[in-house]
Amino acid sequence: MERDDLVRLRQARDRIDRDYAEPLDVPMLAREAHMSTGHFQRSFKTAFGETPYAWLMTRRIERAMWLLRGGMSVTDACMEVGCTSLGSFSSRFTELVGETPSAYAARSHESLVGVPGCIAKQVTRPRRT
Repeated sequence: MERDDLVRLRQARDRIDRDYAEPLDVPMLAREAHMSTGHFQRSFKTAFGETPYAWLMTRRIERAMWLLRGGMSVTDACMEVGCTSLGSFSSRFTELVGETPSAYAARSHESLVGVPGCIAKQVTRPRRT
């Protein structure tokens, strides 16, 4: 992969990480990276191990986990992270976390009290199985 392509892919990944709650779509990200949609998707997956959409949803679920640990309702967390369908959000959350958003919110998270955010993020990071 060419250096310029990697730079543009990193910029797209950084945009997803920063603007995860905004309405982002792959064709728009591809245009910003000066690539066709197909080339962008394939290159992104090669570079980062996930498709751009999967990367975006992982960021959204990570943030939703934090919000749910803080006591926010599932519906409010769903909307706060930029998801528009509670059903799709719940399905993806369950797929990545291994439990429903309601079950995740209901259980104790005391083990994370006092843990620095950078460590908590690594410990709670959703993993695809």
